[in-house]
Amino acid sequence: MTTLLLIPGLVSDARVWRAVAQAAPEWLEVVDADIRRDTTIEEMAARLLHETEVPLIPVGHSLGGRVAMELARQAPERVRGLVLANTGHDGMGENEAPKRLAKIARGYEDMAALAAEWLPPMLAEGIPPDPALVDDLTDMVLKAGPDIHARQIRAIMERPNAMEYIADIACPVLLITGAQDSWSPEKQHREIADKLAITEVHIIEGAGHFMPVERPAETVAAITGWLDQHKEELNV
Repeated sequence: MTTLLLIPGLVSDARVWRAVAQAAPEWLEVVDADIRRDTTIEEMAARLLHETEVPLIPVGHSLGGRVAMELARQAPERVRGLVLANTGHDGMGENEAPKRLAKIARGYEDMAALAAEWLPPMLAEGIPPDPALVDDLTDMVLKAGPDIHARQIRAIMERPNAMEYIADIACPVLLITGAQDSWSPEKQHREIADKLAITEVHIIEGAGHFMPVERPAETVAAITGWLDQHKEELNV
């Protein structure tokens, strides 16, 4: 049985993909991935491959999307398809490190303050956020805590440049992002799509970087529709 491997992003947990998990087709086994224990994206992918034994369809959000691409690089024979949501492809920028290190320091100083500063730009600009959603995301960040935050930020700093290998990915790929995602915009996803053999790009209106929880119904429709469309290729 093929496994739908749901991979959350930075300081995130299973609640990011909760709606997709609940709506997944019956021909798939659903597994929530844990990427909080390793210090590099390569190690995160290697652990997930070790912990699972069946063919995979990784579904990755943000940092999780980078882990999903790394899974396809490390074990192309096991990855039947990929869903990459609100993600990126580049290596670390020239002036990025000081900003990342400052975020790590801020987390150890006051995780609640970090959440209050970090979350608003992650949501769709110009659309009043749902207070219950903001509370849920804040709880998620606080439960992750400063150690996991620091570990994952360092993994992001050491991330591989996916553009160096993404053209080798031969399986079907769905790229999906929010129209108001300023962190991982549509342009970034189309740059990935241009390198892929079998791909589809889906843009969800009214969603920012946390698209899977901002617009869960639309996200579910896009992903389950793609899964059904490619069922014969994915369920082998």
